[in-house]
Amino acid sequence: MNFTTIIEPFRIKSVEAVKFTHREDRERALHEAGYNVFRLHAEDVLIDLLTDSGTGAMSSAQWGALMQGDESYAGSRSFYRFQDVVRDLTGFAHIIPTHQGRAAERILFHTTLHAGQIVPNNNHFDTTRANIEVEEAEAIDLVIPEGRVPAALHPFKGNMDLGALEHLLAERGDRVPLVMVTVTNNSGGGQPVSLENLRGVRALCDRYRKPLFLDACRFAENAYFIKQREPGQATRTPKAIAQEMFALADGCTMSAKKDGLANIGGFLAMNDPAWAEACRNLLILTEGFPTYGGLAGYDLEAIARGLEEVVEEPYLRYRIRSTAYLGEKLMAADVPIIKPPGGHAIYIDARALLPHIPPQQYPGIALVNALYVEAGVRGVEIGTVMFGLHPDGSETPAAMDLVRLAIPRRVYTQSHIDYVAEAVIAVAAMRDRLPGYRIVEAPKVLRHFTARFEPLR
Repeated sequence: MNFTTIIEPFRIKSVEAVKFTHREDRERALHEAGYNVFRLHAEDVLIDLLTDSGTGAMSSAQWGALMQGDESYAGSRSFYRFQDVVRDLTGFAHIIPTHQGRAAERILFHTTLHAGQIVPNNNHFDTTRANIEVEEAEAIDLVIPEGRVPAALHPFKGNMDLGALEHLLAERGDRVPLVMVTVTNNSGGGQPVSLENLRGVRALCDRYRKPLFLDACRFAENAYFIKQREPGQATRTPKAIAQEMFALADGCTMSAKKDGLANIGGFLAMNDPAWAEACRNLLILTEGFPTYGGLAGYDLEAIARGLEEVVEEPYLRYRIRSTAYLGEKLMAADVPIIKPPGGHAIYIDARALLPHIPPQQYPGIALVNALYVEAGVRGVEIGTVMFGLHPDGSETPAAMDLVRLAIPRRVYTQSHIDYVAEAVIAVAAMRDRLPGYRIVEAPKVLRHFTARFEPLR
């Protein structure tokens, strides 16, 4: 029988109380935070959808694995367990642990990039772009045209534009040290990349002799979308599909805080021994010895177990379906979102919802702040604040102004998601009353984390 109710493939063995606040409490907290939800105290948030990075719940098997942690400084048993799991999944020769994904990015780009070089990607996310630009290199987004249109329907809106990539490699390939593809494509709405597209990118990289790296934070979700949507893949396991994805690449960066199902950690992996040696040298300088890389042994154990659990089909079925459930509720209420729903989050099209607020008055910030004040729900702006500032200090509107509601793994139940949907629909009904914002103060890099705003009256 085919029932429609979403069943979580787990039982809850421990609970954490959440704090209920009054509207005036939230107004005061947001004002004190400079109207930036990153600066709120987490205890003042009822449902926290700021990020799915490191905010998930670990399984009983992962908690049990913590007790197996070997905290030896060099050559710990936990590292070799971690290395075996990562190598079985990815096939890469060199496995370099880091404390999180942005550390892997920093080590890779600082080791391989020079000023004036170019890194193409379907879409770079915030830390990826920043780690490229801090090396005075250029991060170029080459997602397919459908990936820039929130309402467009396409099964693989995260795909790389192969024609644009070929043109770039033909015209300026001497400035491209490597090509990246982000799976799933976070900045573009958590949209997947097809195996066919990855094969096309691989063929171009072979023709122009460029290494291909994956930003693999959500590789398992991408593999499940391939199983669901790509012809000829329905009978394969998510793990087998993921292994083929990695086999098409020469290396990857990974935040284990996403599809590693862990609260901290990541890795850099590759096949090139010379690059690996240079990366390990920088790892020792900035993170730690190559067999712990800034992590405790028990973290390595938790990640190893998480990488085994994340490719289990019951988990992925629940994960993708429960995200789509929220998207369907919002679409039914005519709230504009990126379609089809992505893997780890629902992305509201703030520019379409709030047409009276121009991009440089930050409609994403307006919507995020209203959601918090009205319902205690914390999301995040993915738009002109996050991506509109250029290295020369100028600002232009981002391709899209979105609000991401990122769903932590195995944390919230269906009733929590029903509440989120109710909150979004209620805020959408008062859209005409929401003001724009201006920036009061902000750093020159990754300003969305710490900027202060004020509403425009």
